[in-house]
Formats: sequence, C-alpha cells, structure tokens
Amino acid sequence: MGKKADGKVLAQNKKASHDYFIEDTYEAGMVLTGTEIKSLRNGRSNISDAFATIRNAEIHIHNMHISPFEQGNRNNPTDPTRTRKLLLHKEQIRKLIGLSKQEGYTIVPLKIYVRNGYAKLLLGLGRGKKQYDKRDAAAKRDAQRDIQRALREKQKIAR
Repeated sequence: MGKKADGKVLAQNKKASHDYFIEDTYEAGMVLTGTEIKSLRNGRSNISDAFATIRNAEIHIHNMHISPFEQGNRNNPTDPTRTRKLLLHKEQIRKLIGLSKQEGYTIVPLKIYVRNGYAKLLLGLGRGKKQYDKRDAAAKRDAQRDIQRALREKQKIAR
C-alpha cells in the first residue's frame, strides 16, 4: 500500500501566535481512545484553551476539547476535555523539559492534523508576549498591509 497523503488541518490555535513568540516546534502523536479520531476528522475539536505539561518524563495535554462522536458506542469517552498523553522521543522530551523550565517559556499546542493516517499535534515552545509586543506586531502587520495595498494600486495605474 502506498503512503496516505497529508491531510488537512483539523484544528488550529490562532490565539497562540498572538500571545506567544513561537521559537521552536515539535510534532507529537496523540493517544486517543474509542471514536475520538472520528470526531477529530469531522472537525469537532478545539485547542484554543489547551496547554501541555510534563510529568514523570511524559507530556500530557490538558483542556483539549474533542466532542463525543454521535454514532459512538460504549467505548466513547465521556469526558471531552480529559487529559491525553502525547508521544515524543525521549530526547525531545528531555530538551522540552530543559527549555520549559526557563523563565517565561511554555509549551503551546498550535494545530492538529493527520499525517499518514495518524493524528498529530504540533507543539510550539513559546515565550509570552507583553502588551507592547502585541501592539508592535499589530502596527507592523498594518504597515505591511498598507504597503501591499499601495503596490497593487500602483500596478493597476501602470496598466
């Protein structure tokens, strides 16, 4: 059998790039039970309030909401926001332990997607933004938008 194509993004945390400077990313597998993967593929998940913690050299994700599958059976999990274990290599976990203990760093989930038939979670190592950093980022984005708009107008006039 050939490799399955990379799937679409199932859930994305747009608030993460607004609240954190993402310095490094890691791809992690997820331990799911029952029909959670079917709910994920239907787009019935939310990671905007989720966060990751490290306990006993294992990474767990909290507050990730996966709605129960409607046509589910008795193996359907009852708690949609239960703590789920993430699968990473030991060396990646050790590196995350060292980096996350530094002041101001946290592990933030960025997006959920399917790769080769398996649900993956993209984790980002983020450093929190201050309020003035957010204002600077908004000002740069607005300035870039104005520049692009002016270039488009100039091209329209030249034609």
